[in-house]
Amino acid sequence: MTARVEAVARDEDHGFSKRVVNEIHLLEGLGVEGDAHMGQTVQHLSRMALDPELPNLRQVHLIQAELFEELAAKGFAIAPGALGENVTTGGIDLLALPRGARLRLGARAVVEVTGLRNPCRQIEAFRPGLLAETIEKRPDGSLLRKTGVMGVVLTGGAVAAGDPIGVELPEGPHLPLEVV
Repeated sequence: MTARVEAVARDEDHGFSKRVVNEIHLLEGLGVEGDAHMGQTVQHLSRMALDPELPNLRQVHLIQAELFEELAAKGFAIAPGALGENVTTGGIDLLALPRGARLRLGARAVVEVTGLRNPCRQIEAFRPGLLAETIEKRPDGSLLRKTGVMGVVLTGGAVAAGDPIGVELPEGPHLPLEVV
């Protein structure tokens, strides 16, 4: 299966879910044009309250569509954009990527993966019981956070459903993803 963009979404407001649109425009160093989380410095409300001058490592949020299939089997009907992601992917294990992996989305855009999205209480408020399904305890006691990855825009460009996704892994030892 070839990795591809399944859906794209954005929202001007700091709500939980994002509105699916035909196309988004990624802006270098900023994020998704017209999205509440666009900016060079942190735009996530709880992080802004701590230090509004921190760099924005969460310019683009990506979730794999395979999570929605897993959740559907457990009784949760989740549509693209519903968990606040900008890009819903298919055919790629985002959670297995190392920090610094680069995703080429469509013809031009490049997003560098900075880390994991931490599932938060807003997911539980969205659908009771969903938070527990988005976190899995591994045999070694560590947590697998399934709610996607975050990234920064290295090269801007348009991204739409059906666009291919290419992956470039960083050189050297691969660092595991951590919550950003």
